[in-house]
Amino acid sequence: MVLGTSSGAGKSLMTTALCRHLLQRGDQPVPFKGQNMSLNAWVDCNGGEMAYSQAVQAWAAGLEPEATMNPVLLKPRGDSTSEVIHLGRSVGSARAEHYYRDWFRPGWQAIRQGLDQLDNQYPGGRLVLEGAGSPVEVNLQARDLTNLRLAQYLQARCLLVADIERGGVFAQIVGTLSLLRPVERPLIRGLLINRFRGRRELFEEGRHWLERHTGLPVLGVMPWLDDVFPPEDSLDLLERRGRKNNAEIKIAVLKLPSLSNFSDLDPLEAEGTVQLQWLEAGQTLGPVDAVIVPGSKQTLRDLAALRRAGLDTALGAYSQAGGLIFGLCGGMQMLGRWLEDPDGLEGALEGDRRPGRAAGLGLLPLSTRFIGNKELRQRQVDSLWPPGPPLSLEGFELHHGTTTVELEPQTDGTDAASQPPGPMTTDPRLGWWQPVGDHGGMVAGTYLHGVFENGPWRRRWLNLLRQRRGLAPLNPQAPHHRHQRDKLLDRLSDEFAREINLEPLLRQDP
Repeated sequence: MVLGTSSGAGKSLMTTALCRHLLQRGDQPVPFKGQNMSLNAWVDCNGGEMAYSQAVQAWAAGLEPEATMNPVLLKPRGDSTSEVIHLGRSVGSARAEHYYRDWFRPGWQAIRQGLDQLDNQYPGGRLVLEGAGSPVEVNLQARDLTNLRLAQYLQARCLLVADIERGGVFAQIVGTLSLLRPVERPLIRGLLINRFRGRRELFEEGRHWLERHTGLPVLGVMPWLDDVFPPEDSLDLLERRGRKNNAEIKIAVLKLPSLSNFSDLDPLEAEGTVQLQWLEAGQTLGPVDAVIVPGSKQTLRDLAALRRAGLDTALGAYSQAGGLIFGLCGGMQMLGRWLEDPDGLEGALEGDRRPGRAAGLGLLPLSTRFIGNKELRQRQVDSLWPPGPPLSLEGFELHHGTTTVELEPQTDGTDAASQPPGPMTTDPRLGWWQPVGDHGGMVAGTYLHGVFENGPWRRRWLNLLRQRRGLAPLNPQAPHHRHQRDKLLDRLSDEFAREINLEPLLRQDP
């Protein structure tokens, strides 16, 4: 089990590295995180919802992701409430102050059920568990679902990860160990120092001090990975950095308050010629080659926040001036004309003229009505836009809401009339595109999460932007993004194997 001294210590990435390293050694690792809180989700082949980080760990382990690997997923909705998902299915919502009272026992039952299913499915596998946050939050320890309770239940051998980049690494480690109960302390088998910059020998004295003071071996020191992976290797795939050298295309992404599924943008982060600019409230939409309106867990509230920031007007002016806007899932819904949410599933606001109904940005001829059932399924369709021969697309749907197209007659002789709008894929329910204004503006959107992972389609979309700038086209035959991700996972594992001695962690007790 990989535990951390704090949130953000690097547990997810180190668990991912451990899974790939064990696979390369000939083991069958099986990733598992009992409870995760995340708005970055994946849909497995059975239509089950799980955290994207566990999907990446499954790929690192050479397995198909499945919701049993993350049996409890909490998706924040704002106002201290979260959607509760057990074994891939939504089972209700919880307020933070009542979560442990109402959901502890059902959550523990889901975790045990997930473990049993994985044990039956992979009888010779080695569970690789990831903890959550800090394992010693004293106000939560009695109701901890996913750290030391799980480690004790399985008698897991635990690796404690500390982030030296934050400073105070000695206090992080010693403080965490001192707050463990006597029955928990023997579970910790070793320490891992993460994100170290500079010459490794400068830490040798600190390493010896930690080993003498704690009685635990320091199994390794992982470097700051920007120093190991050159920029073209795009470690953004696994840990978003936001740096890019020599980019030719700039794409603005609206950083919505309830931004979800930002992993949709990882393939663009991995393109060396593309710079993503995350645009927050209060920032001005400058000269960019495209704007992406990403997914949202609270679509109506994020639409209201977008309006308060004046970005509704800015997006309208941008498209009329010839700009290209692309909406993903909730972003596509916002680009439509109307959004109806009578049950408050997507953050309906009090004080609206019609409760649960809000005007969209009016840039796509779409209206959406949010309903109780959630669309959760993997999809394979062909593209109809951007122009060109159809391309095979794969991805998944993950959304509330039914969206319908409401076309209006175009005025003869306009630029828009010469480019009739249409569906983005062979399934018209998955998305739409629409020319805007007299200067070549274009707006499109899709429900298909993972659309940018499809290499030929992604390159066709980028070449549309490049053509508008007079830039030479990129090679259109890019492989699916999974191939680049797989190579990066191998390189991450190689670095992990060079720096970390796992034998004390893997050795069975006599």
